[in-house]
Amino acid sequence: MGNAHVVRDYYGTLGVSPDAGPDEIKRAYRRLARELHPDVNPDAAAQERFREVSAAYEVLSDPEKRRIVDLGGDPLGNGGGGAGAADPFSAFGFGDIMDAFFGGQAGGRGRGPRSRVQPGADALIRMRLTLEECASGVTRDLTVDTAVLCSECTGSGCAPGSAPTMCDICNGRGEVQSVQRSFLGQVVTSRPCPNCRGFGEVIPEPCRQCGGDGRVRSRRTVGVRIPPGVADGMRVRLAGQGEVGPGGGPAGDLYVEVEEEPHDLFTRDGADLHCTVQLPMTAAALGTTLPLPTLDGTEELHIEPGTQAGTVRTLRGKGMPRLRSTGRVDGQGDLMVHVDVAVPTKLDAKQTELLRQLAALRGEEQPDLAGGNRNGHGIFSRLRDSFGR
Repeated sequence: MGNAHVVRDYYGTLGVSPDAGPDEIKRAYRRLARELHPDVNPDAAAQERFREVSAAYEVLSDPEKRRIVDLGGDPLGNGGGGAGAADPFSAFGFGDIMDAFFGGQAGGRGRGPRSRVQPGADALIRMRLTLEECASGVTRDLTVDTAVLCSECTGSGCAPGSAPTMCDICNGRGEVQSVQRSFLGQVVTSRPCPNCRGFGEVIPEPCRQCGGDGRVRSRRTVGVRIPPGVADGMRVRLAGQGEVGPGGGPAGDLYVEVEEEPHDLFTRDGADLHCTVQLPMTAAALGTTLPLPTLDGTEELHIEPGTQAGTVRTLRGKGMPRLRSTGRVDGQGDLMVHVDVAVPTKLDAKQTELLRQLAALRGEEQPDLAGGNRNGHGIFSRLRDSFGR
């Protein structure tokens, strides 16, 4: 006959009703912890009871775990620290087991309290720039919304005139220990103190402005300089302009990511620019000169007579500046001009007659395949000659 799982009564363990609020649950835990803590009461039964009380507080102080309990479940039912767990390793990390063998019994050396002062996170903001702004570089003021140092407590989290006090549950160690029995014998485990959250001290009078966090949200203006030559997706780093950390910890960095807007004329390939110029058939045949806009102003583009479709003209040094370059010769990309020849699709009678006359003059009434010429030595002629030999 299999063993039936029994859902533990976490409310009964702490001696509170299912309607108890967070403050009442916390007071009940603190009262029991003072009586049962291994440093105060070394009795084995008291240590077992302290473990159960700590597990109950862990569950009931977590809204998601408490919801599972209220629905009739057990969030620690798979061996998450309760009695009768099927797998003795499930409640302990490898470091806890090593502490049990090499760190001694309860009261042995632990990891100690963690600092309330923590480094802040990085922040990211995006900036849309035109191609011209990416080429020249810009300086702008950005409005950012980040955590900043609380001006009321300057990061301490305490109300004016007050100070943190040592946690009376863990006695400033930042962790509580419990003893569990397994096939390895007695195993001592440590976990962050639920009363002080591992800090070893509590703030009896939190700052009203930041609620004890040491930082507040604030909207501020930050100046940023975008260097010439940036491209889409590149980031500019502003050191120390990100989020201030908990407890007034050092601020992270602010990253400004460039979003380059599409250009009407140019497409970009690194430091090189590409554009397409469409020429009438007559201009490609006779040659012409036309004004071409560039990032440095208007340039005259000379089209040689007989220019073919697909020809690429390269204007040296008329592209984008290379990032962090100093000289203009090697520090500037090129502008590639792609020539496209437009063939007319609608001709009136006079235009049609003129083109027929031109075709007759050039011997092009019956054009050969690619590679043909007016001397009758096109691809068909060469095939006939080869078979006639």
